[in-house]
Amino acid sequence: MKKFLKKIIPGKVFLIYHYLMAFSAALYYNFPSKKIIVIGITGTKGKTSTANFIWSCLTAGGYKTGIITTANIRIGEKEVLNEYHMTMPGCFKIQKLIAQMRKDNCKFCIIETTSEGIKQSRHIGIDYDIIIFTNLSPEHLQSHNNNFEEYKKTKAKIFKFSATNKIINKNEIEKIIIANKDSEYADYFLNNKGPSLTPQVVKKITFAMNNDADHVAKNIIENNDSVNFELNEKKFKINILGKFNIYNALPAIIISKIFNIKDEKIKDGLNNLKIIPGRMEEINLGQDFKVFVDYAHEGVSMKNLLETAQNLNRLIGDPPMRRKIKSKIIILVGSEGGGRDKAKRPIIGKLAAQNADYVIVTNVDPYDDDPKKILEDIALACQEFGKIRNKNLFIIEDRRAGIQKALSLAKANANKNDVVLITGKGAEQSMIIGDKKIPWDDREVVKEELKKL
Repeated sequence: MKKFLKKIIPGKVFLIYHYLMAFSAALYYNFPSKKIIVIGITGTKGKTSTANFIWSCLTAGGYKTGIITTANIRIGEKEVLNEYHMTMPGCFKIQKLIAQMRKDNCKFCIIETTSEGIKQSRHIGIDYDIIIFTNLSPEHLQSHNNNFEEYKKTKAKIFKFSATNKIINKNEIEKIIIANKDSEYADYFLNNKGPSLTPQVVKKITFAMNNDADHVAKNIIENNDSVNFELNEKKFKINILGKFNIYNALPAIIISKIFNIKDEKIKDGLNNLKIIPGRMEEINLGQDFKVFVDYAHEGVSMKNLLETAQNLNRLIGDPPMRRKIKSKIIILVGSEGGGRDKAKRPIIGKLAAQNADYVIVTNVDPYDDDPKKILEDIALACQEFGKIRNKNLFIIEDRRAGIQKALSLAKANANKNDVVLITGKGAEQSMIIGDKKIPWDDREVVKEELKKL
């Protein structure tokens, strides 16, 4: 019925409908975002991790904080996994969550804000105070007429701050943009070049690892269980693996400083965050190899994940005694159907083939597309870059069987330094095949299959 209606009703009618629903939701809950500091995070990658780092640092600093992300929803210390199969739940659910945060005396609400959510007006009625721009790369373009400029302009819409600053507990909350200066698109958002951006003056803060910025991370050292770096001559450590996660931690440090949290508390916040659901999450039941579940489902995130695995996989020990070893990377990959970005399928196949020793291609969320066609699109790219079917490339439609194959390959290799990467879904709580929504959690399935081994 939904598909049929989309065919006969003009798209603008749906956009007006979404706008009115979002405004009605905010009105129904009495505009709760006007009474809490709202931090929005937008960009292509890293939003969930950034939100969790900020939550952890603000919590360590004594501020009760709520978050709404792709992976998890927190109100203070209470956490549930996001079961909605979308980053931004429906507008009434979002407003209800913000109202609950306010009722529970949260000072901050952090909202992962997506282009799809913005397109459907789920940001309407949310009074943002701080916007964080993480990065931008071509993804979700099918929702934006396969036009990157349209995708970029959609992201820019949440930078249209309200005309006046909030007053909370007699304190004026200034409007701030925090942007990753290593992204070539940072200036687009910082300099208000988007046609819908508010022309008002806002405070602008930048961070980076490779370019000049207000805050630049230096002296980065990746270890087997942490990443160390320096910022403004202060030493910090994160326990979420991957050099790229420094980008996700830097906004947390910047925001903590804005709200006068001391360095030691910031360090505590970063150190306290051991797990972000489905983000480089290690599953360890005592097996003789490493297993990570990660949400990586397109080129940029896949590249970052594989680089991290190679560092873990090829090196043991800490400097200066670090040495190279011979071991394997085994990766399970897939791609969504349902009209979602088909162009990323060969990119995933290429990256997996070039950077992993074994590739298993399996279902993610085929929706009503032909699963075999999705798998073949990835597998053919793997073959083009050297992988051989049934030798180091396996096409297994059933996801559980695919996970079992990845784990059994690692067990058969009998090398405790092998790394198994289960990608594509992270901590998602369901899988959609045809018109069926099947309860699913990669992390739990991995544990079940490890126990069988």
